[in-house]
Amino acid sequence: MKITDLLNKKSIAINPKVTSKEGAIDKLVDLMNLSGNLNNKEEYKKAVLAREELSTTGIGDGIAIPHAKTSAVKDAGLAAMVVNDGVDYDSLDGQPAKLFFMIAAPDGENNLHLEVLARLSTMLMDENFRNGLLNAKSSDQFIKLIDDFENEKLNKDKTESKDGYKILAVTACPTGIAHTYMAAESLEGKAKEMGVSIKVETDGSGGAKNVLTTKEIEEAECIIIAADKKVEMARFDGKKVIQTKVANGIHKAEELINRATSGEAPVYHHNGAKTSEEESSGEKDSIGHQIYKHLMNGVSHMLPFVIGGGILIALAFLFDDYSIDPANFGMNTPFAAFLKTVGGTAFDFMLPILAGYIAMSIGDRPALAVGFVGGMLANKGGSGFLGALIAGFVAGYLIVGLKKLFEKLPNSLEGLKPVLLYPFLGILLIGAIIMFVINPPVAALNTGITNVLNNMGESSKILLGAVLGGMMAFDMGGPLNKAAYVFGTASLASGQFEFMAAVMIGGMVPPLAIALCTTFFKKKFTAKERQSAVTNYIMGLSFITEGAIPFAAADPLRVIPACVVGSATAGALSMAFGCALRAPHGGIFVLPVITNPLGYFGALVIGSLVGMIVLAILKKNKKLILF
Repeated sequence: MKITDLLNKKSIAINPKVTSKEGAIDKLVDLMNLSGNLNNKEEYKKAVLAREELSTTGIGDGIAIPHAKTSAVKDAGLAAMVVNDGVDYDSLDGQPAKLFFMIAAPDGENNLHLEVLARLSTMLMDENFRNGLLNAKSSDQFIKLIDDFENEKLNKDKTESKDGYKILAVTACPTGIAHTYMAAESLEGKAKEMGVSIKVETDGSGGAKNVLTTKEIEEAECIIIAADKKVEMARFDGKKVIQTKVANGIHKAEELINRATSGEAPVYHHNGAKTSEEESSGEKDSIGHQIYKHLMNGVSHMLPFVIGGGILIALAFLFDDYSIDPANFGMNTPFAAFLKTVGGTAFDFMLPILAGYIAMSIGDRPALAVGFVGGMLANKGGSGFLGALIAGFVAGYLIVGLKKLFEKLPNSLEGLKPVLLYPFLGILLIGAIIMFVINPPVAALNTGITNVLNNMGESSKILLGAVLGGMMAFDMGGPLNKAAYVFGTASLASGQFEFMAAVMIGGMVPPLAIALCTTFFKKKFTAKERQSAVTNYIMGLSFITEGAIPFAAADPLRVIPACVVGSATAGALSMAFGCALRAPHGGIFVLPVITNPLGYFGALVIGSLVGMIVLAILKKNKKLILF
């Protein structure tokens, strides 16, 4: 089978009037349908768009290869299009796409067409061939250029190294139709140009081809993994491996081969070692990003305990009878006592979990127990959240230090390290550090902060509420948002429930403000934006700030200031109304357990309306475009 068996004159368009990515896809789908290869045009288009959501098929160098494998395809086929002025296709290199090939692949086991499509992908890597297609004046000329070049390629003798390969590679993309083979072609072509022997395994839709043998892996100096999906990695244990995106296999082949031949690639260990992109690629995070990553590992593991325990404790107060014994409020009735006991037990894990998983992020599994103990001692010693935070980092780096210290021990003692030396010395040292070095000053600091907060005037608290609310809306899931949220959850441990209320309401406003604005100021948004914003009502009420991110990303200079103003207003009002929240999540669904629920709801409504009005003022009306 040849490429021209899948492509006919009906499915080729030379310089049609296409000005957008959406228009290009629509035109190509129409061409594909004209060729008679589709069972269901609309379903095929949906599959193509679904593939685009995974990653753009604009591969660069002016080429776009949208594709889909679906039951909506009757017979494998191609559609092609040349747009001399180019189309903004979100290509990997940021350049307009001018040459389009759309691939329709049917479901099923007959994958003969995949070989043909792989051949087309590699042919497009030739610049002269691409230029010839771009300058074609008719469909007949377009097809002839493909036919001539394909015959030339098929007639070339393939030569393989008889003495093994210096470099091996594996290429793979999510669908395994185009990018997989283009990356392979790019690596093979560049290696040949550089005089380096290489073998590339392609993990495509039709299964793995040109599979690497055990002998080849043993003899190779380095393996390049250019893949956007998981590949079998156990076979590369102990070998130097570079892991990267499939796009880099296409566009950075020379750079990858130079790294592979330099001997500087890291050794891959399949079991028990880190396999992160950072380690595999040899790229190092900044110190600030490392600290943030370790902190977020602790916070993410801590949150289930905080959320579950906090909501149960809040419900205990909701179902209890204050009049029975005000001093024992939350435990007066059997059901309330049950809820508070279970919730309190979960809550007690908060600080040890935080410290333990921060430590584990730094020092791997041996640091987990040391971090747990450090967090518990910080909790019992009065240093609270800040003490546990410090304990996590100290425990992690303590284990890192012990690992280096014990590197010189004989191999016969290797088994004693994780079961005896690390836990014994680690717990002993963290205990001493926390109890005698960290707890005294941090506990005093916490007491001072608590006293300051308790003695804050009304105006000061309102200002703090505005700051916390504004931080939640500024980067919507970013560092400032996370910092405010961590402050809110930390305040729960010290009994400052008002701050958590301000934090949550600040995170609820952005999606709600945007949703309200799309509802009442429709001319400010496109039909697509208005449709997608409906879900923001649910997200906002559920305390999912990230619902606002697509709108903020599209128009940050208008959306972010509006959301910050609205959230700051809501946070300030929450403080002014004396609202308090014992649960760190839940949105509108935990309204009954919030102190002054009516005031809190009012603050939410006012803040959302303020955000809506500011956004409506800042945004301009969308121009009506008629097609």
